[in-house]
Amino acid sequence: MARTSAGLLMFRRSGDTLEVLLAHPGGPFFRNKDDGVWTIPKGEAEPGEDLLSRARTEFEEEVGIPANGNWIDLGWVKQKGGKIVYAWAFEGNLPDNFQVCSNNFEMEWPPRSRTMQSFPEVDQVCFFSLEEARRKLKAAQTPFLDRLVQSLKQREQGARRTFRQNA
Repeated sequence: MARTSAGLLMFRRSGDTLEVLLAHPGGPFFRNKDDGVWTIPKGEAEPGEDLLSRARTEFEEEVGIPANGNWIDLGWVKQKGGKIVYAWAFEGNLPDNFQVCSNNFEMEWPPRSRTMQSFPEVDQVCFFSLEEARRKLKAAQTPFLDRLVQSLKQREQGARRTFRQNA
């Protein structure tokens, strides 16, 4: 049975540039890796669990701040290993003087050392332009960027139509 994860893609507008918040996985395997390993803040859901609730919980656990907003459903993607990832976007920003505050996980490190070490699930989060995000993000998750852009365009067009009708 395929595993299921749920996550959130925070976005902001900086002038004419749309930026998205991505998370860099913590731990020794990703320490020196950059392009193609960043992800949306997400986590695994239990069967039958409300996915948006799981996504909000994971965002708060991995980023360190609560997520609230008008949710944009970005659908789902299937990653290389078979995991299905559902995502929602929302507009937001990080507070001034923000420092990532992620949950930790334990693993044996170095391998076969019988020594358990603790590592953050996420060691950094950063806003990236869409162009940069396409390089940084896991390839399987890049459709979320296209869906976000499409959804924002549709909302903007709908708002313009409503404005013209009410003018």
